[in-house]
Order: sequence, then structure tokens, then C-alpha cells
Amino acid sequence: MLAALTFLLLATPAQSDTLPALNARIVAYALEQEGHKVDRGECWDLAAQALNRSGAQWDGLYGFGRAYDRRKEAILPGDIMQFEGVTMETRTKGGMERFSFGKHTAIVVAVRGPGKVTIAHQNFGPTGRKVSQLELDLSTVTKGRILLYRPVQ
Repeated sequence: MLAALTFLLLATPAQSDTLPALNARIVAYALEQEGHKVDRGECWDLAAQALNRSGAQWDGLYGFGRAYDRRKEAILPGDIMQFEGVTMETRTKGGMERFSFGKHTAIVVAVRGPGKVTIAHQNFGPTGRKVSQLELDLSTVTKGRILLYRPVQ
């Protein structure tokens, strides 16, 4: 229940009204896992378990659902992001903040504006193999590509 309430607070009214039920279940699962290690703690394990427990159909590898282009379709909470050789850079008051993702899998748990998302993921940063959240601005990608998947039943 807390995860569902947290999701509703993070989503804009339009998102919560139009969010497919499957995506909502995936978000709820990801939020419930925060601070916990899912399966082996690999980044891929969080998405795999969320899809499996939510009743999604996928190929069991890296086909997490229906691939789509974010320039043509809006990102929704519950979508899966696959990072491939991505570097993101943002200027801060103190200098530069940089994130690098070799091959990394995450779940979008909130969309805060065009290209601004919060992801749930594990096997990254100081939390290590435990699920945590990270806010990203996709306009700061300087290298690599991000593949997006809409879960399907």
C-alpha cells in the first residue's frame, strides 16, 4: 500500500490516470524493493523479477517488452530502460556531475517532466546491490544510447 501511495505522489495526474495497470504493478514492485537486494543483486535482476511478478510477457533476455522511441512516444513509469555505454554530464555549482552506465538496466518509477525521470535500479553507486532511486535528466546524455521498453501482457 505504501508503495502505491508513493507512486501516486510521484506521478503527475495525467500519468496516474492513463498508466497501464501492468506498468503500475511494476512500479509498485520496484518501490517495495527499495533498500533490498533482489535476486543476485544484478541490475537486470530487478527488472526481470518486476516483469515476472507482474505477469508481463518478455523474452527472458533483454527484450523487456515493446521497444519504442521516446521522441515519438512518452516515457511512462513502469517502463524499462536499458543503458548501453551511456555517459551523462551535468554542470553543478561545484563543477561537473557525471554518471556512466556501461550496460545497465533500470525501471522508470516517475516522470517529472520531458526527459526527466526517476529510476529504480541496483548494482550501481554507493548502495551497491540494493535497490535505490536516481533522478536523471536524459538531455544530459553525451555518449551512448538508452533503449526503452513498454511492458506487455
